[in-house]
Amino acid sequence: MDNLLLRKPQWLRKKITLSHHKAMEMLLSDRHLHTICEEAMCPNISECFREKVATFMILGTICTRACRFCAVSKGKPLMPDPNEPQNVAHAVQELGLRHVVITSSTRDDLSDGGAEHFCKTVRAIKAMEDSITVELLIPDMQENLLALSQVALSTAEIIGHNLETVPRLYDVRRGSNYARSLRVLKKLSELNPAAATKSGIMLGLGERDDEVKHLMQDLLDAGCRYLSIGQYLSPSSAHAPVVEYVEPTRFEFFRKLGMEMGFRYIKSSPYTRSSYMAHEYLEVI
Repeated sequence: MDNLLLRKPQWLRKKITLSHHKAMEMLLSDRHLHTICEEAMCPNISECFREKVATFMILGTICTRACRFCAVSKGKPLMPDPNEPQNVAHAVQELGLRHVVITSSTRDDLSDGGAEHFCKTVRAIKAMEDSITVELLIPDMQENLLALSQVALSTAEIIGHNLETVPRLYDVRRGSNYARSLRVLKKLSELNPAAATKSGIMLGLGERDDEVKHLMQDLLDAGCRYLSIGQYLSPSSAHAPVVEYVEPTRFEFFRKLGMEMGFRYIKSSPYTRSSYMAHEYLEVI
């Protein structure tokens, strides 16, 4: 079913309040920083910006892949900004954040996939205040073992890599591979058992319940114990269409099922995103 024919239900009509964005946008502009909140058109942006919370997007705003669900632009990226790690750390300090989420576009043009830049950013934040907890949400880095080892040992408390959807629907995740992503999560867990591994998926692309259950078991087998589940919202008519707006009760069904299967924490709701209310995961680690 084409997404243009689907009418958003009442539970998916969160308002964007631009007045909440001004202070955050000024801080980001002054520091030459970007957020996934803006680049991915996150529906929670006003809520988070009002609370002075943002998920920083390092390594630029241009991705080397073209996933059919993602609003981030594809093209030829610029070289990493050497000042970015320190700029992120200063922004964290100015915002008074106690838990920070750092993500990036996929950078297949870099030999390490951006791993060193992630590590520099973690070090800059920890040097500012060691008690600040850091969560990294990384691309697959083409399963580069050295890069994954760097990230795993970066001293970040949580390291995430999203599966996004079930194997049958992986045509929306161009350039990625379900089995490879599982191996990335497993390797991260093996390289540093002290760091929690986390993943995220979307519902509404046409997945079946049995496929979601199988995916959750795959994550558990890979050592991943933390999961976010949210509703897929198509960024435009050029992207993959929404097949279904999933009822909140189904999100709760999967949360309960996953917890019974062995996850330590699952956040599951229509508006859940990988980094939304990310501090909650720390409460059970």
